[in-house]
Amino acid sequence: MMTRAGRLRVAISLVLAAAALTATGVAQQRRTPLPAEPLGRTGEAIFPAFEGWGRHTDGSMVLLLGYYNRNSSQAYDIPIGPDNKIEPGGPDLGQPTHFDPRQSHGVFAIRVPKDFGNNKLTWTLTVNGQTSTVSFWMNPPYFVDFFKHAASGNTPPVVRFAEKGSTHSGPPYDVSQTLSATVGLPLPLRLWVSDAPSTQRGAEEELADIRSRTSVVDPVAIIGDQTFGGRTGGRPRGPRPDITVTWKLHRAPGEVTFAPARIPLTTGGDPGKVVEASTTATFAKPGEYVLRAQVNDDSGEDGGGDQCCWTNILVRVNVK
Repeated sequence: MMTRAGRLRVAISLVLAAAALTATGVAQQRRTPLPAEPLGRTGEAIFPAFEGWGRHTDGSMVLLLGYYNRNSSQAYDIPIGPDNKIEPGGPDLGQPTHFDPRQSHGVFAIRVPKDFGNNKLTWTLTVNGQTSTVSFWMNPPYFVDFFKHAASGNTPPVVRFAEKGSTHSGPPYDVSQTLSATVGLPLPLRLWVSDAPSTQRGAEEELADIRSRTSVVDPVAIIGDQTFGGRTGGRPRGPRPDITVTWKLHRAPGEVTFAPARIPLTTGGDPGKVVEASTTATFAKPGEYVLRAQVNDDSGEDGGGDQCCWTNILVRVNVK
């Protein structure tokens, strides 16, 4: 299986080759900027991203997707329809309609039959007059074990809606909880989370290694209808939380204020310790919202460059 780094080298080689053709004076039509180019603040494209496929905990096969918003300071809302569609079978297959700036990993997953094989789906996004697409299928090089990292033995955090409730982990493909709220009144959001350190190293050694890391930024490139690359954020120096819960918008008819949006948690490397993450959400308009709780362990927002190990939970809120 080609690694992410290998796919990225191929992608960047093709980008450089395209740049060389331009330098020799070959005329080219106006094109959508590639993600490897410097970000713009506004007015840029949003690229859908296929991040892999694999088996979920219930045995079903899922295709995992995210996106890369090249606008460094502007979020966009793109309703389901001609400008935000997945085909065939759509246009609505659970994709977001709210797109935060920069890159978002493992945002949603599509459940497909085990014999889906080489059948393909295509996600199309149009924003600022620029259309981007990605086609995806059960492509062997993109197979991912979402629930255990082959090298480190790392596993995703486990999430509950009650301290002793049923567990959730890995990619989301269904709404896991439905709540009701009133415009202008804070809605409590409570999760209980736990996480096991990597099995191939002791907890103290792993934490010491995590805390000694320096900032790393992985480049991103898209060639044709495929997405290559890693995270856009770096790793801060110094101590880091064992688990971080971050609340984000997935679909939203209006603004939402989380207080706070990011909740750092400490377990001390104890896999049996269940810790509570509490916040509130206040809604500006009535309507149906879908919120996403992104739960990361100490490997970071994209699992350290691999599509393991984090958990995303989707929560529907009906606001009156």
